[in-house]
Amino acid sequence: MPELIIKPVETRRERKQFLHLPWKLYHGDANWIPPLRLNQKELVGYKRHPFYEDADVQTFLAWRGNEVCGRIAAIVNHVHNRRFKEQRGFFGFFESINDQQVATGLFDTAKAWLAERDIQSMRGPMNPSFNYEIGLLVDGFDSPPTFMMTYNPPFYEQLIEEYGFRKEQDLYAYWGHVDMLETQDKKIAFVIEESTRRFRFKLRRLDKSRFDEDIRTFLKIYNDANGAHWGFVPMSEGEIRHMSKGMRHLITPEMTSFAEVDGRPVGAVFGMLDYNPRIKQINGRLYPFGFLKLLWNRRAIKRMRVLAAHVLPEYQRWGLGLVLLQRLVPDILEWELEEVEFSWVAESNHLSKGTLDRAGAKLIKTYRIYDYDFEPSP
Repeated sequence: MPELIIKPVETRRERKQFLHLPWKLYHGDANWIPPLRLNQKELVGYKRHPFYEDADVQTFLAWRGNEVCGRIAAIVNHVHNRRFKEQRGFFGFFESINDQQVATGLFDTAKAWLAERDIQSMRGPMNPSFNYEIGLLVDGFDSPPTFMMTYNPPFYEQLIEEYGFRKEQDLYAYWGHVDMLETQDKKIAFVIEESTRRFRFKLRRLDKSRFDEDIRTFLKIYNDANGAHWGFVPMSEGEIRHMSKGMRHLITPEMTSFAEVDGRPVGAVFGMLDYNPRIKQINGRLYPFGFLKLLWNRRAIKRMRVLAAHVLPEYQRWGLGLVLLQRLVPDILEWELEEVEFSWVAESNHLSKGTLDRAGAKLIKTYRIYDYDFEPSP
């Protein structure tokens, strides 16, 4: 067997090999969805992205002979370490053949690069941070992921745990069908009614005539609402601007809800149509014509993902999240959507988990975040 060689990505050709590897490894896997190529190039740091204005990254490739057989990114997120007063690194964009030697070599290499920067532990997968695509799929391999959710082969769990990583947090994806609305728990209807009566919320959709303002409002609520949640790091102003620009054409106002009290925004829900089947059709290429195919006749898409339901802390136990979701119902029915995925929900988020369980949503996928502590130097 050829010798295993792992080296940092340095050349333009090696960057292309790093980005292309998933197409090789997932060939023939019906559930795999290719990443949007331009977006992936930004997120790994090969094209400018505001996340890396306060983070460092190095990507690595594993080789056997002339064949690329694995990849990994080692990441230092300075914002995270300042916020949590840690010396923690992250790994992301991990891919490997089913070979423990390859996986171990990749983790060893990422660990060594991080240790040179006084890092003491490693967490992942983060691609590249909490605010993007994260987690290793460990349960629910029978269907493709929804938009902006991860996917991987089942054997990755063993490769990671065999190295010595331990579970830190599980993230859940819940599924619901519109038919479930007919059997909604009466207690939920009561909470919605009482919350609306108590606070007199003003509810509305996103207003496309003031798109940038509304996106910034949502992302500010996102930052403020998640401050106490496990692992959360706020998005920077640059990331907010960048995400706002990238979301402009993908967002449909019908899948959004804003709540205001006395003119103050206090909560927001964002749903996104599940573009993944179309991303698969265009093989991740937006240009020259992929973008048109992605957005053409969006009403034919009958599945959505609720990727964010955020409420300011002082309103979180008053049912406002349910009020915001209820506002979506007439638009969902008018659109003739059939399925909704609520993802992701951290296992430590007992409020959201309890609400989804009471609503009858079905847990369909589990994603895992792992930690690994470095041994002290002798």
